[in-house]
Amino acid sequence: MATGPTHAMSGLAAWGALTVLASHHPVGNLTPQAWFVGAALASGAALLPDLDHPESTVSSTFGSVTLALSSVLNAISHGVYRISRTKRDPNRDGGHRGLTHTLVFAVLAAVVTTAVVQTSKSWALPILMFFFCGLAVRGLMHEWSPKHDAVWIAVTSLALTIACLKWTDQSATTAATCGVAVGIGCIAHYLGDAITEQGCPMLWPVPIAWRTWYPVAPPKIFRMRTGGKVELVLLAPVLTVVAIWLSAIALQRAGALPMLNGVRLIPWT
Repeated sequence: MATGPTHAMSGLAAWGALTVLASHHPVGNLTPQAWFVGAALASGAALLPDLDHPESTVSSTFGSVTLALSSVLNAISHGVYRISRTKRDPNRDGGHRGLTHTLVFAVLAAVVTTAVVQTSKSWALPILMFFFCGLAVRGLMHEWSPKHDAVWIAVTSLALTIACLKWTDQSATTAATCGVAVGIGCIAHYLGDAITEQGCPMLWPVPIAWRTWYPVAPPKIFRMRTGGKVELVLLAPVLTVVAIWLSAIALQRAGALPMLNGVRLIPWT
């Protein structure tokens, strides 16, 4: 599940599932506006871990800016890998599927996001929205937009950010909500990578089979090739339907879909 569109939809599906299941928690009782902010952040964050690969499509999202960020993340990831690997971990080059593909990074991203939004008055959220909307757009539309057309991505991201924040009351969007959305988007990415042939070392630095970078994955029979027919023909469409369904349930509960009042989107409720 390493293609951009599938990752982005997995972030939306994960955010929808969290807000639906956490009905007795504040994150499950958001206003429609706050829910949309979280959805944008989670969808973009589901592409964030791949910034550790300078040649990935998402690394060219904002041209030289994200390419430079990608190079830095790749170097840090590679350094951490070299320092923390055991003799059973392969002696590889490069930092892809390293530090940014771990739960440690997801927690760090969530904490930093929360802290930035909490300590700023109003400037942080628009910047974060712009950045993560860009990642989501690049992931979803990588086949329709030229790889290095950063201007097109920037204009589209800015339009989405302005449209969302103009409708949104920023005071209703808590810092914790933003942090949780970014964290859940990263985790959705890891789960997607885990069912590919390479697996994902998400549990680093916990040693498994005497390896600190153990690639978590199901048995080989359940793994898929990145961009293969199983993903593109089966998984991606099903995931899209699930993401839309969960989003509709969450928005119905928030009162944003009055036309669906009385319609049970969850049959057993």
